[in-house]
Amino acid sequence: MSEVSLQPQQVRDAVRAALAEDLGLAGDITTNAIIVADVVGEAVIAARQPGVIAGLALAEAAFCELDADVRFKAMVTDGDAVQPGDIVARVAGKTRALLTAERVALNFLGHLSGVATFTRAYADAIAHTSARICCTRKTTPGLRAFEKYAVRCGGGMNHRFGLFDAVLIKDNHIAAAGGVSAAIEKARGAVGHLVKIEVEVDTLAQLDEVLRHPVDAILLDNMTPAQLREAAAIARAVNPRIILEASGGVTLETVRGIAETGVDLISSGALTHSVKTLDVGFDFQSETLF
Repeated sequence: MSEVSLQPQQVRDAVRAALAEDLGLAGDITTNAIIVADVVGEAVIAARQPGVIAGLALAEAAFCELDADVRFKAMVTDGDAVQPGDIVARVAGKTRALLTAERVALNFLGHLSGVATFTRAYADAIAHTSARICCTRKTTPGLRAFEKYAVRCGGGMNHRFGLFDAVLIKDNHIAAAGGVSAAIEKARGAVGHLVKIEVEVDTLAQLDEVLRHPVDAILLDNMTPAQLREAAAIARAVNPRIILEASGGVTLETVRGIAETGVDLISSGALTHSVKTLDVGFDFQSETLF
């Protein structure tokens, strides 16, 4: 996954916030009471169920934040598939730091690996088509960059990162603007030529109206596979290069049929808001790991 990366400052800020939340003002009163300050230890992080790994940088940063001399050796890379028992990483350092950072490290790693694992299931289900699965803005507040990163680790694509990087005219914009044409014309007049414009439609009549305007993409919302197939044929006849995105009612059971209608993208908020954390464990070892 060399083409996918996280910004170091984002990682540090997120880890520091998570540790501050966990430590409060008193710190780790359990570990500090039991473990002598200069004791060192070694541990492994291992998968307890099959999945796809994402978030190793955050796990490493959690330990490094509390012990600058910690040694963290990833045994896999983000985007790799693992099986139960596979060693994900080895870590050695001050025992206090390892114990205190453990939960923050596993929370990030487990959650993001859950996103990557869920995304991989969707991507595999439509691999026989040219369609791609992508995420939405339905992300955990404060974790969007990491969750979207995990989607890419799982083989998915990212939709816009926020309200700032593309125009997406949705049903409420259309209602408030007084119609599809009015909304498109106002948007086109307000943004530069490099800003992409996508319009959401939920009927073929709306689709026909949108196709009269120079837009970059059309979001076909809550349409049946038969409607999607018809919409794709209509849109391609008018503009063969227009990007078509399907959204609404997307599940692992329905995504294959949606992909086979000829759309380019299938967006699903479930990739980030309805995932199950991948179970990864942290265990101290008696033997030397490094």
